[in-house]
Amino acid sequence: MTGGSGPGISPRLGADDLVGSLARAAGVGVRPATLQRVGSSSLTPTHLLDALGWAEQQVDDGAVGAVISQGTDTLEETAYFWDLLWDRPQPFLVTAAMRGPEQPGADGPANVLAALTVAADPRARDRGVLTVLDDQVHRARWVRKAHTSLTGAFESTGVGPVAVLAEGTAHWLTVPRRQPPLGLDRVRPPNAAEEWPWVPLIGSHLDDTGRLARAAAEAGAAALVIAGTGAGHVSEAAADALGTLAERIPVVLASRTLAGPVFERTYGYPGAEIDLIGRGLIAAGWLAPLKVRLLVQLLLAGGADRAGMAAEVARRGSLPA
Repeated sequence: MTGGSGPGISPRLGADDLVGSLARAAGVGVRPATLQRVGSSSLTPTHLLDALGWAEQQVDDGAVGAVISQGTDTLEETAYFWDLLWDRPQPFLVTAAMRGPEQPGADGPANVLAALTVAADPRARDRGVLTVLDDQVHRARWVRKAHTSLTGAFESTGVGPVAVLAEGTAHWLTVPRRQPPLGLDRVRPPNAAEEWPWVPLIGSHLDDTGRLARAAAEAGAAALVIAGTGAGHVSEAAADALGTLAERIPVVLASRTLAGPVFERTYGYPGAEIDLIGRGLIAAGWLAPLKVRLLVQLLLAGGADRAGMAAEVARRGSLPA
């Protein structure tokens, strides 16, 4: 994003502008392609599937890896979306920049260089989709944007990076490990003319009565993801509403704390996790609300029933993978 005639910065640069001489610095050959020029908050599942198809074609044609650069706002979501579907052994890297190229200390070139370096590293294979920013490599499942402006905004809370870069080399801290992708054979996403299943994410808060969840269900939500307080809790009034809705559509319970699992057997008061699971809500385990929402949407697009969805959420919400 760069400045123009109007206020602020917006998407204007293309892949050729971003790569420049960085490919030579990384010692790799690069085939740049500009797929979209859009703020990442406006990306749609159709955009993401198009990008996935591009990346698949590149590695099928012999590339050792693929790198996507995008805006930071939704990077933790897009990376996990791709990770759920990426079935190649080659690394798929997602990078970005926290500062525009005209700002002092712009981090974009360093992040792109680091992503190209990791993509060419044979030790990056069989790890699924990874993010590369601020010389840290994170798994798509865990990474989140934890600050609005710092160049080190991305972290994997409670888990940490899988690699760090120093002196132009990736130093791996973990062995390759990932959960199997869903695969497009199990997920039949709609084409551009069809509407994706709507899965709203609703945050629990003080004095929540469940009114927003009821309104979303009435407006056609295919499922709901609830970001509960603490270990997965809502008010007693909201629990009544969510229990009724869970009889009609899947309702998945995550935690708004963004770290740690949803509990299943500790708190027993009305609106706590034992009560909510007893009412039919599906516990998200260790998956953060934004991640499990994408998983549920893809499963619905693939025609999963409630039992199949609950089993898949439980599997992907578990540790250690």
